Amino acid sequence: MSWTTESSEMDNPELLEWRVGDEDDGERIDKYVTDSIETEVSRSQVQLWIKGGHVTVNGAAVKPNYKLSAGETVVLHIPDAVGKDLAAEPIPIEVVYEDSDVIVVNKARGMVVHPAPGHSSGTLVNALMHHCRDLSGINGELRPGIVHRIDKDTSGLLMAAKNDMAHVSLADQLKAHSVARVYTAIVHGKVSHDHGTIDAPLGRDAYDRKMYTVTNKNSKHAVTHFLVLERIGDFTVLQLKLETGRTHQIRVHLKFIGHPLVGDPVYGLRSRSDKWMQGQALHAGVLGFGHPRTGEQLEFEAPLPDDMVKLLEVLRTM
Repeated sequence: MSWTTESSEMDNPELLEWRVGDEDDGERIDKYVTDSIETEVSRSQVQLWIKGGHVTVNGAAVKPNYKLSAGETVVLHIPDAVGKDLAAEPIPIEVVYEDSDVIVVNKARGMVVHPAPGHSSGTLVNALMHHCRDLSGINGELRPGIVHRIDKDTSGLLMAAKNDMAHVSLADQLKAHSVARVYTAIVHGKVSHDHGTIDAPLGRDAYDRKMYTVTNKNSKHAVTHFLVLERIGDFTVLQLKLETGRTHQIRVHLKFIGHPLVGDPVYGLRSRSDKWMQGQALHAGVLGFGHPRTGEQLEFEAPLPDDMVKLLEVLRTM
């Protein structure tokens, strides 16, 4: 795999940068950018950005049919208009904790955390903007207040910053791996070891840039700790603790050890159990961090959502 990213999409949401790998030599720029953005953006939208000069190759504007060469650098400057379209929406959210600096919510499965290019509504950010009005601006117009995220089809606890001071503090804690993040997962198969650690680097998949895989090429260090809570027939309930927080980390690590998440639409298996889950059986149940102003250690818990409770009930009677 020779595809690399020069800057993290999480670090600066208004500027995305990639370096073209050998496998994409000769690829059209419009298709390349469309495939490289994690969220669903139409090719016609990307073509409009290219025509508007928002996409450059080695610093120069190109046409949508431009064919890339290996080693070239592609940069997408997301137009400001996308962020300015972002609106507060009265979407119900479950607030677990809130003060003048930080808010912790229990995100429902199926809710997207933040807007993406071409999709500026219906997200947790839209809901937060309506609920509290004051959110930090460090992460740009598309992701106000967002310090970290969990996948659309993962439920559970997530913190957001209400001012820039809080944002810096929480981001520093994440970087230092001092934030406690504990998940509950239901996976396929009987996990043989009662506990263990998955230490395997993650990088983009060479054939599908929206997916991640375990690889030593152009990868980032990733560590997940697991503890078996229950074995039920051909399934296992795990407690998972993140040491690092890479995109899709838990999902890819569990697939790597042969125990993919039940219901995972990308990395999972097709199984009769999937009919009880709309998305992967993964819940961020514990979140702990130091308060950005007082330093007090805070920890919050959110019970398993109804869909995972129902799935466990069904599995126990099979």
